[in-house]
Amino acid sequence: MTTETITAAPAVPPGTSPQRIRHEKPSVRTRVLRVVRHALMIAAVAVALYPVLWMIVSSLRPDGTIFGNPSLVLNTFEISNYTDGWNALGAPFSTYLLNSALVVAGAIIGNLVSCSMAAYAFARLRFRFQKPAFVVMLLMIMIPIHVVIVPQYVIWAQADLINTVWPLIVPKFLATDGFFVFLMIQFIRGLPKELDEAARIDGAGHGRIFVQILLPLMTPALATTAIFTFIWTWNDFFSQLIYLTDPNLYTVPVALRSFVDAQSQSSYGSMFAMSVVSVLPLIVAFALGQKYLVRGIATTGGK
Repeated sequence: MTTETITAAPAVPPGTSPQRIRHEKPSVRTRVLRVVRHALMIAAVAVALYPVLWMIVSSLRPDGTIFGNPSLVLNTFEISNYTDGWNALGAPFSTYLLNSALVVAGAIIGNLVSCSMAAYAFARLRFRFQKPAFVVMLLMIMIPIHVVIVPQYVIWAQADLINTVWPLIVPKFLATDGFFVFLMIQFIRGLPKELDEAARIDGAGHGRIFVQILLPLMTPALATTAIFTFIWTWNDFFSQLIYLTDPNLYTVPVALRSFVDAQSQSSYGSMFAMSVVSVLPLIVAFALGQKYLVRGIATTGGK
């Protein structure tokens, strides 16, 4: 005797098809929650963008009305802040933009070369004290720059390289940014080792495997490193203020500080105008590399 199991079909109200149930409109409560969520998100974006918008508006106001008007309504159009600010520090502001570009370019090249090589060593090679070295590298991420700036300054002073760009560029070629090393390690570990083994069978060594096999596949991680290095180095004020004392070598953050003088009248309109100019390269860099930045963070953060 055979026993058959009968599964009851879900109850459907009379006159209602399954397709109509699946496409039923969300409830009033769901729509209200959705509207509230989007409203909170818009409010958070407005709060985050307000300082930037206020800076742009203030760059077009006279100095005497900047701090007395917190609104974003522009009643005057003081374009002279840009022309005055461009030549207000003795040298054209383009000088400081070029100085920052030089430091940023050296930092990006140094991080891409050194951090990728260090990451390959940790992810693919086996050597003595590998695990302790990896732990030390991770610990270096948690050490603030204020702890190591004094020993570093003493070293560069003894090398007679203070007031040059070398203290800002050379450390980048020594894989001192452990965050980028760890990011690339995570990315390389996600690549199949069969690629290395196939290349090794063909007679390729570590240099060829790294340059011709893995490096082209690391584009998202390399782009993420380049973008973050650009942003952090371009905005760096502390270390550049420590090492650069010649006004002709000032970078953009240090030059912007020169507009504010505690001993005399400060030119806030010109400072805001040049601040807007200094933000433009960051916006362009983020817009061009946003796709690679998202891919790099997504592919390395999930491993």
